[in-house]
Amino acid sequence: MTYYNEKEKKLLEDIVKSPTYRLAEDDKEFLKEYETRGVRLELDYLKAELTMKNYGIEHTIVVFGSARILPQEVAKRKVDELINKKASKDEIKKATIALNNSFYYEDARELGKIIGSSGKSPQDNRVIAMTGGGPGIMEAVNRGAWEVGANSIGLNIKLPFEQHPNPYITPELCLLFHYFSIRKFHFFQRAKAMVVYPGGFGTMDELFELLTLKQTGSMQQIPVVLVGKQWWSNLLNIEFLLEEGMISKKDLDIFVMVDSAKEAWEHILNWHSDNAKPLFSKDESVGL
Repeated sequence: MTYYNEKEKKLLEDIVKSPTYRLAEDDKEFLKEYETRGVRLELDYLKAELTMKNYGIEHTIVVFGSARILPQEVAKRKVDELINKKASKDEIKKATIALNNSFYYEDARELGKIIGSSGKSPQDNRVIAMTGGGPGIMEAVNRGAWEVGANSIGLNIKLPFEQHPNPYITPELCLLFHYFSIRKFHFFQRAKAMVVYPGGFGTMDELFELLTLKQTGSMQQIPVVLVGKQWWSNLLNIEFLLEEGMISKKDLDIFVMVDSAKEAWEHILNWHSDNAKPLFSKDESVGL
């Protein structure tokens, strides 16, 4: 460059600053182009895949459920505050329902402890709890695992509105996804069981995609456990689908309903034992 005049140096400076001069891997704007979506999909998959492989994660127990369910102490405090300030009956009713549903938070927390205590030790990552990484039921499961010193996974999703992971996920196993489809793939890929607590549209989406994959034989057969018999019975009239000829009688066996984390875990262990696919050898703890 020493023999270039000032005008030529300026021209060269403009060339070097041009986005087209960046390496493709360093060009964020290029990677966000419509045409590079395939690359982004691959990266979304590969980062999580390599992370879990490096941590020796072989099997996951995936837990779905509402992000809106509160810890019991928080839900009770809200009810007390509303009563003390003489809030409307409607506000108190909603808060009371939330307090009743807080049972599921505490039960999911217990499930996290059970999963975290399974295997050879809390740091045995072969069987590990996996959640969507958010608040509510997801937080409860990660929290339970954290309380017994175990690792757990959180698969967060980038949304238009702000969302933070819960604080109980193992930091190195907290992953952020752009695509729901890739996130779901990782939910299902290593799963040895799915446990589903009460939830809203997101939970229903995950549950029914799972049931469809099982019904069609498009994924490995694993136990699917719905926690909260009364809640799920109120929501799902599966017998109606059977009566209307929309499903087959054998489809009724795709999932079971139980009332507690302990029952869910017992069913998971029994299912794998009955199918000659035990999760643990005879000399290992099973978390109960």
